[in-house]
Amino acid sequence: MSHIFDWLFSQYQGIDTHLIVLEFIGVFFGFLSVWYSKQENILVYPTGIISTAIFVYILWVYGLLGDMFINAYYFSMSIYGWYFWTRKDDNNQEVPVTKTTKKEHLWGAVIFVATILFVILIYKVNDKFDSWTAYVDTVTTAIFFVGMWLMAKKKLENWTYWIIGDLISVPLYFYKGLIFTSFQYFLFTIIAIYGYKAWKNSLNNNQQIA
Repeated sequence: MSHIFDWLFSQYQGIDTHLIVLEFIGVFFGFLSVWYSKQENILVYPTGIISTAIFVYILWVYGLLGDMFINAYYFSMSIYGWYFWTRKDDNNQEVPVTKTTKKEHLWGAVIFVATILFVILIYKVNDKFDSWTAYVDTVTTAIFFVGMWLMAKKKLENWTYWIIGDLISVPLYFYKGLIFTSFQYFLFTIIAIYGYKAWKNSLNNNQQIA
């Protein structure tokens, strides 16, 4: 067992201690954020803001620009989502879970394509297309951008994007040497599956009440 831990944590040799500590804290609050999202709890946003702020710094240090912009976008969308989730309807009820409309699917496609083009530009300008991970990073960035936008609008389909992006990110972050983050995305995948089921039940209950 000790050999396994030695192999896992050998990835952190030569890395400043404060970055390792920050990664662990960021993972912890990221986990809380996803868990609160599953529960439709407003705390998804303050915990998410803490996590994303930390990862913006870490990923800037690592030079992972696509991932850094994901978290910067999460940060801004968390502020929007925090506001949207606290809105009340005419009956003083919180915004319910709904399904994505055709128009929103179209906007999701626009966000996906625009994000890919934007990240490609960023990588080109900074000459960062030096590994296959950069190309995968471009796609996952687009997937997560759409997922975060749909989550902020409380759309059921946001979980589908999270599941796909998380499944890709588990081996990607492991390869990059961010072991804690890779494990975080593994847990995210499991929570996202249960999150989809929970939001689906919430949607069905809202429809029955209506």
